[in-house]
Amino acid sequence: MRYTTRRAMKSPMTGLSAPVLALGLAVVAASASGGPVPPGLGVGAVFAPSTPVAPSAPSAQSGATVVRVPISGTIELGVAPFVARALSEAAESGAPAVIIELDTPGGRVDAAWKIIDDLRDAEVPTYAYVNRRALSAGAMIALATDRIYMRPGSTIGAATPVTGEGEKAPEKMVSAMRSEFRALAEERGLDPLVAEAMVDESIEVPGVSEAGRLLTLTTDEATAIGVADAEVRDLIELLEVTRLPAAPVREIQPNWAEAIVRFLTNPAVAPLLLSLGFLGLIVEVRTPSFGVAGAVGLASLAAFFGAHHLVHLAGIEEILLFGAGAVLIALEVLVIPGFGIAGILGTVAVLGAAVMGMVGQVPTFDQVFNAAGLVSLSIILVGVAGWALVRHLPRSNRFSGLFLRDSTSRETGYLSVPPREDLVGELGVTSTDLRPTGVAIINDERIHVVTEGPWLEAGTPIRVLEVASGRVLVRRAKQSPESEHRNEA
Repeated sequence: MRYTTRRAMKSPMTGLSAPVLALGLAVVAASASGGPVPPGLGVGAVFAPSTPVAPSAPSAQSGATVVRVPISGTIELGVAPFVARALSEAAESGAPAVIIELDTPGGRVDAAWKIIDDLRDAEVPTYAYVNRRALSAGAMIALATDRIYMRPGSTIGAATPVTGEGEKAPEKMVSAMRSEFRALAEERGLDPLVAEAMVDESIEVPGVSEAGRLLTLTTDEATAIGVADAEVRDLIELLEVTRLPAAPVREIQPNWAEAIVRFLTNPAVAPLLLSLGFLGLIVEVRTPSFGVAGAVGLASLAAFFGAHHLVHLAGIEEILLFGAGAVLIALEVLVIPGFGIAGILGTVAVLGAAVMGMVGQVPTFDQVFNAAGLVSLSIILVGVAGWALVRHLPRSNRFSGLFLRDSTSRETGYLSVPPREDLVGELGVTSTDLRPTGVAIINDERIHVVTEGPWLEAGTPIRVLEVASGRVLVRRAKQSPESEHRNEA
């Protein structure tokens, strides 16, 4: 059950402990039976209304360490798993409190919602320490903690959701944010209008903000109306205010895995991973064996989907969809001649999986639009990189040895494969499977051939259609060479 210190109990029984209640019942029983009642402990004395006592912050236990969790800069997808780990470690270590130190202009709403859910379910008291600013998603995170403390000169509010272009989000998204802020304010015992005015500038709060002005509060303003519990100069004063002056503080920082995930899910890095993945697979398909390009492509795609899976965006469904699309594209390129339905379906599946891997479980139009834009950017990068490889790589000194530049014509002394135009129209039988290349017996001679159509099994009658550039192109024949000889006889 979640620990909370937000509101004092309003019942007149507040402050009565279990032993006092038991003593009161004993006094009542003694009075009813006519027995003696100790002086000063009459029924009226025991059940007289007492002054409500608000629950105080927990005192530092012997050896207990307060956990400090800094959140600075833009709130990205990788911040949520970091906060979840910090809250879990604090609960396991028996920490008396967790201090969420905020200095952020905001960030992704879906990441903030995940953090808020974890704060609501926390088993340890949570305090927000606004160190400079808690704007937009940062304000929402602060309201989700048990208490808010602000450093002098700090600000909180300005939480209107915006699109990727910096414009105000559609009303559907604004309404959802208003409801979220209103629920957090009601949970803290604040005026819901104050929280809603941070999201919607059309809301007026008498004596606080006018309609048409988005609410952003300074430290003094937030403290005056109860949004912040107190103003503190530093972390030491915060510990004194929360009755934890002697508690040691341990700061939890993102570990290397969380830092890598945060880097890989950055909107500037994700398109590069997709571009490397697509480009590597394209190059690999065009080469005869698995090499560096394929390894780089698979590693890039694994990093993309793995990182987005860890931040709860890409699930097993997106990974399977991408794999199915890659298989369809491979079949289209390697097996099925031309580019048809398999290639189209594979391309749609791959692109769809990439888009789905960058949006939440309940995606908004803005999230889908931004994800589609990042995928489109990756496709453009692949095109530019492919063009640069084809045009400039053969001319570079470093890679010139990988490409054949000199002519190998007969005029320069090279002997090419003898022309075999005499084979055109001849019948033969495949000696091996043609997939699509193989060996066929034509006029009692073993010749390497290439099938024009579908793969052919060994023993299939063929006819030579064309001989060009050293390739003997064949197709399935309606009759075998023996049948033709019998017909001629």
